Amino acid sequence: QVQLEESGGGLVQAGASLRLSCAASGRISSWYTVGWFRQAPGKEREFVTSIRWNGDTDYAEFVKGRFIISSDNAKNMVYLQMNSVRPEDAAVYYCACSSGSGSYRSPADFLSWGQGTQVTVSS
Repeated sequence: QVQLEESGGGLVQAGASLRLSCAASGRISSWYTVGWFRQAPGKEREFVTSIRWNGDTDYAEFVKGRFIISSDNAKNMVYLQMNSVRPEDAAVYYCACSSGSGSYRSPADFLSWGQGTQVTVSS
C-alpha cells in the first residue's frame, strides 16, 4: 500500500505560478505511474498529468505548455509546477499512484490517492 500526501496548494493570482508536491511512502513498486488529477465543485475528477517510472510524461491538452510534472525518485517526491495559472485551474488537486507503468488517464487505473490540496485562483 502506498500512502500519498499533497502539499503546496493555496491562493494564487491568475497568471502566477504555484508548485504542488506529492510525498509518497510505503510499498512503492519499481514500475509505477504517478498522476495528478483535479476536481472542481460540481465537476468530475479529471486527469491533469502523469509521470512514469522511466520519466515519460503525459499531459492533458488544457495544461500543455503551462504545467510541468517532475519526480525525485530518491526522495519519493512528485511535483506539479503550475505556471500561467488560470481561474479555471481552481480545484482540489490530487496525486495518485498506479501499481502499473502504463499511460493511464482514468482515475480507475490509480489505486492509491492522497487527500488533495486546494488551489484557489484570484482573477
